[in-house]
Amino acid sequence: MKLQPIDLDIVVSYLILMVMIGWLMRKRARVNKESYLMGGKKLPWYMLGLSDASDMFDISGTMWMVALCFVYGLKSIWIPWLWPVFNQVFNMMFLAKWLRRSNANTGAEWLATRFGTSGRGVRASHNITVVFALLGCLGFLAYGFIGLGKFMEIFIPWNLVSAYVPFEVSPGYVPHFYGIVFTLFAMFYSILGGMHSIVLGDVIKYIIMTAGCIVIAVIAMKHLHGNELRVPEAWRTPFFGWELNMNWTGILEDANRKIQEDGFGLFGIFFMMMLFKGIFASLAGPAPNYDMQKILSTRSPKEASKMTGFVSIVLLPIRYSMVIGLTVLALLYFPQLGISAPNGTDFEKILPAAINNFLPAGLLGLVLTGLLGAFMGTFSGTLNAAQAYIVNDIYLKYVHPQASNRRIIYMNYLMGIVVVIAGIVLGFFAKDVNSILQWIVGALYGGYIAANVLKWYWWRFNANGFFWGMMAGIAAALVFPLLFDGLPLYKWPLLFLISIAGCIIGTYTAPPSDEGTLKAFYSTVKPWGFWKPVHDKVMAENPYFIPNKRFGTDMFNVLLGIIAQCCLTLLPMYIVLGMQAPLWAVILILAVIIFILKRTWWNKLEN
Repeated sequence: MKLQPIDLDIVVSYLILMVMIGWLMRKRARVNKESYLMGGKKLPWYMLGLSDASDMFDISGTMWMVALCFVYGLKSIWIPWLWPVFNQVFNMMFLAKWLRRSNANTGAEWLATRFGTSGRGVRASHNITVVFALLGCLGFLAYGFIGLGKFMEIFIPWNLVSAYVPFEVSPGYVPHFYGIVFTLFAMFYSILGGMHSIVLGDVIKYIIMTAGCIVIAVIAMKHLHGNELRVPEAWRTPFFGWELNMNWTGILEDANRKIQEDGFGLFGIFFMMMLFKGIFASLAGPAPNYDMQKILSTRSPKEASKMTGFVSIVLLPIRYSMVIGLTVLALLYFPQLGISAPNGTDFEKILPAAINNFLPAGLLGLVLTGLLGAFMGTFSGTLNAAQAYIVNDIYLKYVHPQASNRRIIYMNYLMGIVVVIAGIVLGFFAKDVNSILQWIVGALYGGYIAANVLKWYWWRFNANGFFWGMMAGIAAALVFPLLFDGLPLYKWPLLFLISIAGCIIGTYTAPPSDEGTLKAFYSTVKPWGFWKPVHDKVMAENPYFIPNKRFGTDMFNVLLGIIAQCCLTLLPMYIVLGMQAPLWAVILILAVIIFILKRTWWNKLEN
């Protein structure tokens, strides 16, 4: 263990600070339900944007990205399109303001603005959204839990701790033990202080992480100066053909095995599948997790758009400074990492091993603190979303609608503890970070997409169709891993077709949504799409109504935004690698895109 007293002091000070924030914010959070879950919808957009970016800067995802960058090089920037990362661009350009115009507190509550508040189909659509949201939240809690445990195992070897633990822990469950310990700290401050403490904690963590990431990038540049990376030629470019052509033979054979296990060899097909799925996933809008909660917590639709645009700007360059910095250090000194074993190399351990081996005392504690904060931020944001769905959409809707504010707050506390326990239990069944990530983004979210695309753009789609589309998709997502092996992404088209069939059949076996609800939704949210019958009725009642005719402009802005997002990702990678010509090309492209979006997006923002 290379942690020095100064490193431990920094970590412990941070944990104490987070506990204090939770304790100090508890009174503000207890004002009412909206204050606890949404920060009273009074927090500024830039703080919510920093918080949202911090929640996305999680340990597990960063470990995964460093592993990808090590093996796939600059081509690794495409693989996070599995989420897809460019959904933030769709949110930024139009979906965030559409969502915020509902003035709802959760995604399930938002459905009332689209389908109404009464009827069996409406109740079913509400319930299936809550089920999906909780499955997603529990999956992300388990994902973060196992990632944190693997991370801490590098810094605190079990043989130094086991003597102080009054029970025996088998080697396979050591990461889970560490995960439980640090989860308890995150649980305390997030449950006590609600959204207020979550946002403040995230902002503090972002400042720490920014300092750590920049220093890591500088250290990597110093070590790389005068040295050459031993990597395949294809590693140095983000461009690709039908096949990956990434051959590590004679350099690191385990990397070839990793590529084969991942199933990314036919990269052109893999990319097209990601893009196809990603566009539909982005058109579906934010999933019901911490990202949606932050959008719903903004002060206005205009600020919701600004917040989601701000996320990519503050997240990608900083996060990828760390990713490429640690990758360079790991490539230069791979034998020193000690992560190779007879059964293969665990590439997910590159991040903690590189930090442990190459960062000096003090800086090690700073980066370790930032990454612990990354876990706590993601954990607390996800936990807050789960609490919102259980308390707002189950307890207050079905169990105790007239509950007092005091009872609501205590129910939030109780449900927070229950969700944490459930996430920990699920984490014990996770094989590794990548396996649970692939299930969430490839399978579970695949079942979510069809129904949530149609709800925005097709007037005839009703609550019954939403329920059966979601039910078919989620059921298939749960069954597919038992029936099929391999990358879940490649089964997504079948999953999508099953969900579409559920949507269409469900829609036409029930009447359209209430006409008044449809007109109110269309005139308030102002979506574009297949809304002509509703549009005609709204115009007949209000000839001065101005419909949304920005489809072409929004799609143009989305294309520019995705290109800019890729450039923001490549920017720190080219800087650290010292690739001057592509660096200046990226800067020029970014400048042109900013100039255009200032006129086509920023100047056109409205509530």
